[in-house]
Amino acid sequence: MLTKSSTELVRQQNSALVLAALRRKGSLSHTEISSQTGLASATVSVITAELERAGVIGKIEQHVQGGRGRPRVLFAPRRDCGYVIVVRISSDIVQYSLADYGGVLLDRFEEARNHDLTGTAAFGRLFAAALDRLLHRSRIAKEEVLAISISSKGLVGADGARLIWSPVFGSEELDFVKLLGADWRARIMLSNESLLVAHALAVRAEEKGGACKALAAVSLGHSIGLGLARKGRTGELDVSAPNFGHMLHATSAGLCRCGAYGCIEAAAGFYGILRTAFEVPPDTIPAKFVPLSEMDKIGASARQGHRMAGYAFRQAGIALGNGISRMLSLYEPMPIFVTGQGTRYFDLLQKGMEEGLAQSSQVRLQGPPEITVVADEQRLVFDGHLDRALGAIDGDVTATGHA
Repeated sequence: MLTKSSTELVRQQNSALVLAALRRKGSLSHTEISSQTGLASATVSVITAELERAGVIGKIEQHVQGGRGRPRVLFAPRRDCGYVIVVRISSDIVQYSLADYGGVLLDRFEEARNHDLTGTAAFGRLFAAALDRLLHRSRIAKEEVLAISISSKGLVGADGARLIWSPVFGSEELDFVKLLGADWRARIMLSNESLLVAHALAVRAEEKGGACKALAAVSLGHSIGLGLARKGRTGELDVSAPNFGHMLHATSAGLCRCGAYGCIEAAAGFYGILRTAFEVPPDTIPAKFVPLSEMDKIGASARQGHRMAGYAFRQAGIALGNGISRMLSLYEPMPIFVTGQGTRYFDLLQKGMEEGLAQSSQVRLQGPPEITVVADEQRLVFDGHLDRALGAIDGDVTATGHA
């Protein structure tokens, strides 16, 4: 019995490897699948035959140029095998996307968040209606949706379905499984947004042939987030999202949206920078949302040499640098990727970040980490959603033998 169970597990893992390779690399031949996955040719033959019978993948014949010789046979996921809904909840908008099993984006729309509507009940009604509208636009039935992948900044429950705390809803918990009810057969997945960014960056590094053992993604904006991607001993990817923005920096940083004093976010989030720039008392209740146009004005003032605006960005940079140095002290040295809307002010934050990092003995001894600015956070979040959701579906498909 043990042998059978372990053989079945290996079969499922190998099948998931094949599906992941086809999705990430596009249509592949039998030989290319073997090369990408490291699986033996005979194993690939068995797996592709099983997946084809189950209707999960299909064959494509690519005719040789000039018309001579046998056509080249390629395998690819069947795009109509099922669908994934991706929802990104942020401080200003909620974005709804629909993709097929091949990872192709089919439809997308955004709804501005109504800040006059508070509470999870009001949001839940709008959320459910938006999902129905997304499917209606593409004439897809609920039964065809295999996963709904949702992301937000904040704390996600261990069950991967409950938003325990977020800058959008505060401490009002939101359970997406209960919200969607029994109408959906789809797997419900909730992730911290920065975790998805780190996941997507790690996948990109792998696809480029990189041998990165670990990386961190720091998201700058209304909130401050951190995603960590690290390779385990057996090579598996472990991704997490420590509560970085709400780590203690200094009580002088002021009141945070979480209700505590002195969090990194209270100094480095948009509302913290605004509060420092305008010399607002530190115990002032933080703004729920700071328009980007307002931040641009503060950034322009700082670049023009206005003292308090420049000081606000420098203090934010120090808070970020201190936080990153503490994170590096707990883990191994790793490259840092800076993402989010706040990257447009990176030139104003950089000096403070370097100063904050230099306060760590580890950084002084081993040198500062490599820091790279990546502007397109939205794309990274979407890629992370798709890779994780489709990977989970692959697991379901290979476990049952059908979609």
